[in-house]
Amino acid sequence: MTVTIGRRELLAALGGAAAAWPLAARAQQPAKLPTIGYLGASTPAEAGPWIAAFVQRLRELGWVEGRTVAIEYRWGEARSDRWAEITAEFVRLKVDVIATYNTPTTVTAKNVTSAVPIVFALAADPVGSGLVASLARPGGNVTGMSTQHADFPGKRLALLREIVPGLRRLAVMANVGNSASVREMGEVQQIAQTLGLDFVASEIQRAEDITPALEALKGRVDALYLPPDALTDANRVPINGAALSARLPTMYAYREYVQAGGLMSYGPNYPDLFRRSADLVDKVLRGTKPGEIPVEQPTKFDLVINLKTAKALGLTVPPNLLALADEVIE
Repeated sequence: MTVTIGRRELLAALGGAAAAWPLAARAQQPAKLPTIGYLGASTPAEAGPWIAAFVQRLRELGWVEGRTVAIEYRWGEARSDRWAEITAEFVRLKVDVIATYNTPTTVTAKNVTSAVPIVFALAADPVGSGLVASLARPGGNVTGMSTQHADFPGKRLALLREIVPGLRRLAVMANVGNSASVREMGEVQQIAQTLGLDFVASEIQRAEDITPALEALKGRVDALYLPPDALTDANRVPINGAALSARLPTMYAYREYVQAGGLMSYGPNYPDLFRRSADLVDKVLRGTKPGEIPVEQPTKFDLVINLKTAKALGLTVPPNLLALADEVIE
């Protein structure tokens, strides 16, 4: 038997099929990739080696950028006013986790959102700064890697005294907008006083403050100690140039400052912290709540000495110090 379909019925049938096509196409589209919002405090150039370590570890864990995970990078360029804007953008983008790398950016992100998980690659005092309730039980939406270590300021000062045996007057330059830097400045001041050293607090808040601050230290102090901070990170090359011009030996927290011309650094290995923070991000992406992931602490530490800078300052590095160094730049 032959069935005849009229024009009206044919158009109706085609219309129904056409209406179904977009639905079928949408069903075949790949699901949205899990997304990491990376909040960089300063610049890509400053954080490049750390990001490489972070991404490499993610890849080892099965998170291949562009295939199994998306990473949205945003850079604050050491401008604290940008950090809240970037976090709000991540919230709008509905990222699955926000990765940060220092105390101020993490505090800012936490103040913007209590819903989106946040993992910090390093924070100097996560409990004292209010990021977590405790290291073992963070609670809330934040976890990460702590760089807190009670011995750091004392060890850095002891190392500085070995390489600058005539050290009598010490300056600490710190960004007073960073609570962790202010805390470390106070710790160094207390240690300096017990050692009978004169102490000078050099406070900065903007890039424009750095040159005048260094000029003011010329001839007043024997060495300069800088706590880690995004502002000084972004300006480490001009800081080292000005410090060398003023003949000021410098002590830092990590190797990148020394590779940029500083004298010496002692502290946790930052690429290792970023690698380990990727493990925490992996746990969050697989469904673990950040408040249930304990904050971890550093296990690898580096002493880095720049012999070229030492020679330019007329300093002789003791052989025992060179033997202890993890890296000597010549």
